[in-house]
Amino acid sequence: MRDGEQLALPFTQPAAMATTLEPISVRIADAIRLTGIRRSKLYELIASGDLETVKIGRCTLVPVASLLALIERARQGRL
Repeated sequence: MRDGEQLALPFTQPAAMATTLEPISVRIADAIRLTGIRRSKLYELIASGDLETVKIGRCTLVPVASLLALIERARQGRL
């Protein structure tokens, strides 16, 4: 190594090449914010089985795919 030369980290990518990760699940509060559905209606959809949730410890997560499917069903008039 020459004077003034720095070692590059092995996993460093230029900012332009960095990828953005999309969430696969969100918390209830985020699901409410993302969809605009009232909290009580969201819980009704969960209770009826129209919206899937995953429980990990004390945390209840809503898969984003389930939210997208819910919105698509509503768009098609099947909800």
